[in-house]
Amino acid sequence: MTRPVRVVLADDHPMFRFGVAAALATVPEVELVGEASNGRELLAVVASTAPDVVLMDVAMPELDGVAATRALLARHPGVAVLVVTMHGDDASVQRSLQAGARGYLLKGTGREELVRAVLAVAAGDAVFSGPIARRIVAGYADAATAPPSFPELTPREREVLEQLAAGARNSEIARRLSMTDKTVRNHVSAILTKLHVPDRTAAALRARERGLGATAD
Repeated sequence: MTRPVRVVLADDHPMFRFGVAAALATVPEVELVGEASNGRELLAVVASTAPDVVLMDVAMPELDGVAATRALLARHPGVAVLVVTMHGDDASVQRSLQAGARGYLLKGTGREELVRAVLAVAAGDAVFSGPIARRIVAGYADAATAPPSFPELTPREREVLEQLAAGARNSEIARRLSMTDKTVRNHVSAILTKLHVPDRTAAALRARERGLGATAD
């Protein structure tokens, strides 16, 4: 008999964890093997439980879901991360996918849909809530006819620019993107040079004109 998919849940709201645990308890195909209330705790739980799938919230204390996803997959590349969050903005979706998440669901998803998503990402598929999927499809359609934003920047520099556009300080960028403060300063300097702007405020304004930095966690 095929063993259940082993799942760890990371969310800082105890009642949400309780509800998910209760929902999954009745599903023989899935086994909840651990819970964590923040990103740092999650890394320890994953190391001790060896799950197949992690259900990851975006906004958590100490280490947020995006940074936790990046750190987790660097240590355990075989684990599938499925984001389950109330944050449905484009910036959160993009940052999560760039960090390596295989799926993105909005809180309020029903038990059957959640279980299907867990099984799907465990099998290597990608899964998105309906509104997210529609925006991703629309984004690809737009990308086919629109020039890329800031092609002169590296992917990492573009991540930093998005954070600048959202008003984040260097220390916040370092925490969110798992960088040192010095690395952030180096990226900011490179961005200013490549965009031919005098300071970070001008870079942020240029980025907002291109639709970046709508929100920050």
